[in-house]
Amino acid sequence: MFVFQGMIIQVCFLLFLCAPIKTHGTILTDTIAQVNYVQLSQDFIYAAKTGDSVSAYINTLSKANQNELQAQLDTDNKRIAFWLNLYNAFTQVILKRDPSLYKSRNAFFSSRQISIAGLQVSLDLIEHGILRHSKIKWSLGYLGKLFPTCFEKKFRVNRVDYRVHFALNCGAKSCPPIAFYEPSQIEKQLSLATKNYLKNEVLYDEATNLLQLPAIMGWFRHDFGGKKKMIELVKKNGLVASQLNPAIRFKKYDWALFLSNYKTGSI
Repeated sequence: MFVFQGMIIQVCFLLFLCAPIKTHGTILTDTIAQVNYVQLSQDFIYAAKTGDSVSAYINTLSKANQNELQAQLDTDNKRIAFWLNLYNAFTQVILKRDPSLYKSRNAFFSSRQISIAGLQVSLDLIEHGILRHSKIKWSLGYLGKLFPTCFEKKFRVNRVDYRVHFALNCGAKSCPPIAFYEPSQIEKQLSLATKNYLKNEVLYDEATNLLQLPAIMGWFRHDFGGKKKMIELVKKNGLVASQLNPAIRFKKYDWALFLSNYKTGSI
């Protein structure tokens, strides 16, 4: 009975969040004219990299109109590029300001410390709610949220692309390097990011026929299609001979704080 009542409360709360925002009886429709939000996300990354002021980017993102932002992010390519850039930029900016936040990583990732289009969001929401289409964080990728927020529904990708795991940088030493992602090149960029990360992380022991894969592939194994698909991916990238059928072990993740890990040259 209590579980059923709790579900009703959650539904009512979500309906409340989804209602149009009004002020003195008027729906807010203010937009910031001539803002290209994908380009802004790229410029934001560059500013974070070079140490330039980022306050203008953060302020513009905070004041963005949700409907305008949604209209611009009208394809998965645009959504992936935009949210990857924002995730990586905000991680750099926040941790450079206060590295001590990384001592409690769960709180750091789940804290709603980022203002986007009038809503406070977390890095977890960007990664698991938007880029992973409302997946439950610790479910190996098998479970989706029963009640995703309206913000997620507006901005999440239509299809989960496992390659985003090789593009997200959470500030740890085991993370992939940060690059500038753009919609027109996203397919090529994600494929190269995948190839480069696997090349640096995958280990194969011929004597034991043991394949060691990055920890993130184990954490989100359903995103990758399971172990069989993982082996196919490694073979596709030329890291294991096609005729082999190795056993799999997932490596430990190095959580040591490692900022400014930017990709050199073009991706």
